Amino acid sequence: MHAWPVQDAKARFSELLDACISEGPQVVTRRGAETAVLVPIAQWKHLSNSARLSLKELLMSDVGRADFDLPQRGQAKRRTTIAL
Repeated sequence: MHAWPVQDAKARFSELLDACISEGPQVVTRRGAETAVLVPIAQWKHLSNSARLSLKELLMSDVGRADFDLPQRGQAKRRTTIAL
């Protein structure tokens, strides 16, 4: 991946875009820190589709099943009703 300072990326955007298409992802830096990545659209679609779980995969996975504590059976406090 080639790194482009933000000033160069703005001034030579067509070259940045061409490099992205021909060479792959291009990094844009601001003050020396990596800030953004320009990726070809086909690669972006592949990444975004593979990141999504289908409903079946979500229901079959262990994700989110143990994130909260359930009270011990019989230990839950019940609300009292007020008789009128």
